[in-house]
Amino acid sequence: MTIAFIVGRAIVGVYFLMNAYNHIFKSEHMVGYAASKGLPSPKTAIVGSGLLMLVGGLSVLFGVAPQWGLAALLLFMIPVTFKMHDYWKETDPMMKSNQRISFMKNMAIVGFLLMAYAIPVPWNSLGF
Repeated sequence: MTIAFIVGRAIVGVYFLMNAYNHIFKSEHMVGYAASKGLPSPKTAIVGSGLLMLVGGLSVLFGVAPQWGLAALLLFMIPVTFKMHDYWKETDPMMKSNQRISFMKNMAIVGFLLMAYAIPVPWNSLGF
């Protein structure tokens, strides 16, 4: 169980850190899409969301203040899921399908983040 917990933490932490890097340092390709979804100050929103993922990803990866890291990730995931992947508004069948997949993936991640609150703290490198 301990190895599975450590590997799982590494996978989730690195997933958010990779996305944080893209949001902070490679946000140009996201700005147009964010603007098309009606976000005010899309560049600021993208970089800000990257910072939330950076904090959360590091927290999960290293087990430091996991309650705060999970909160940062939820603060990112919930609004993004409903604002950026609003498949119910799409009219093109392919876009609707793609957005539904992204919405459901994000909801699964939200479910994991909520479940992670049940893991006793502190999270140390040896697991529980």
